[in-house]
Amino acid sequence: MTSSTAGSVRTTVGVGALTAMVVGSMVGAGVFSLPARFAEKTGVWGTLGAWAVAGAGTLTLALVFQTLAVRRPALDAGIYAYAKTGFGEYPGFLSVVGYWASACAGNVTYWVLVMSTLGAVFPALGEGDSVLAVVLASAGLWAVFSLVRRGVTGAVVVNRVVTVAKVVPIVVFVVLCATLLDPRVLADNLSAPASAGSFFSQLSGVTLVTVFVFLGVEGASVYSRHARRRRDVGRATVLGFVSVLALFASVSVVSYGILPADQLAALRQPSMAGVLEAAVGGWGGVLVSVGLVVSVLGAYLAWTLMAAEVLLVAARDGDLPRFLARADAHDTPVPALFLTSALAQVLLVLTLLSADAFDFALDLTATLAIVPYVLAAGFAVLVGVHDRRRAETVVAVLATAYTLFLLVAAGPAYLLVVLVVYAPASVLFARARHEAGRRAFSRAELAGLVAICVGAVVGIVCLATGAVHL
Repeated sequence: MTSSTAGSVRTTVGVGALTAMVVGSMVGAGVFSLPARFAEKTGVWGTLGAWAVAGAGTLTLALVFQTLAVRRPALDAGIYAYAKTGFGEYPGFLSVVGYWASACAGNVTYWVLVMSTLGAVFPALGEGDSVLAVVLASAGLWAVFSLVRRGVTGAVVVNRVVTVAKVVPIVVFVVLCATLLDPRVLADNLSAPASAGSFFSQLSGVTLVTVFVFLGVEGASVYSRHARRRRDVGRATVLGFVSVLALFASVSVVSYGILPADQLAALRQPSMAGVLEAAVGGWGGVLVSVGLVVSVLGAYLAWTLMAAEVLLVAARDGDLPRFLARADAHDTPVPALFLTSALAQVLLVLTLLSADAFDFALDLTATLAIVPYVLAAGFAVLVGVHDRRRAETVVAVLATAYTLFLLVAAGPAYLLVVLVVYAPASVLFARARHEAGRRAFSRAELAGLVAICVGAVVGIVCLATGAVHL
């Protein structure tokens, strides 16, 4: 469905397509890595505790986005607009850059995992970071760019179909493993070994994994300018979150009933394939591998759309250079889409220099997204207090506390890397201000920039000297 606004055509979608956007962006590479990533850090009890904490925390975030979509319907591309409205232009800029960079890093994890999966059949692809793997992934990256630039409507339709197709193998995995699990193996995996540390340490150890797999809960909010009805944004957010939480928790728990924890932890990624192969034979690994390829390509499409959308809106608000504000006759932000694909391409090439490209990109993706979440939750607190909505304020405070906990749990190494990303990106903010004929930074913003630059320098020095490790 389309509508006309000020002479331009605007594509509109309903709650079904918006929910598919949420599920499509959340169900990607992360779910296929859950068995090994959790088994490395904890047992069944720790896994249940981690999903309880992450689920409750992410639910507060989902409710925050639902509330803000209703209370502040004029704010499009929510994750960015909320930060700017609540805390000013420079924090809003940091939010959009963090969210955008997170999406680009996440897209790289998708291509690496696809190529690693195919590498089990074609050894020349290695672990997804060989030269041939990067060349093929690059071809796929620009093929998606070509698809999306033809129009948002076609991309949304493809995303809806892919979302259904990729969920089916995951559901089959859960049903088969739940049916075939060995109660004795499950019992042996209930508790983590003493070497795993305290229960809190176990939860902290899988924090970034849970953040990564829940990235995209704000998908409907980011895409809100295309919503047919504003209340559909909130409904899609909650529906998508609840569905995905049930799926993710099931995948991680049933895996403990198939193999001992040490064997789970040693599985090659995607570890879901190894689990199902151990349960039913070789065809199980093939099923998961096919599902992974479809899933990852669907999530890549959704994240590419969302990243470009955020750049577009920020540029139209004057917080990014003007060339990113343009959209073609099909309402597709081609310059923003190109820049998104270009950064993903650069990061993809850099995987050739990394010893563990997938884990690094996954953890960096999660950490980059936390700052925008903190700012959005903080804005919800301001809105709740201003509108005198006690219950909504309490939820927003809980969401803010949860996101601050995630920052602490991420650890200093990744926080320093985030500052390294923010410092040079601030040049774009200065250019946008120059184009608008305004002062580049206010005193408060300049103080923030100095703090970020100092942190970036510290980060570079610590990483170069080995004082911190990723």
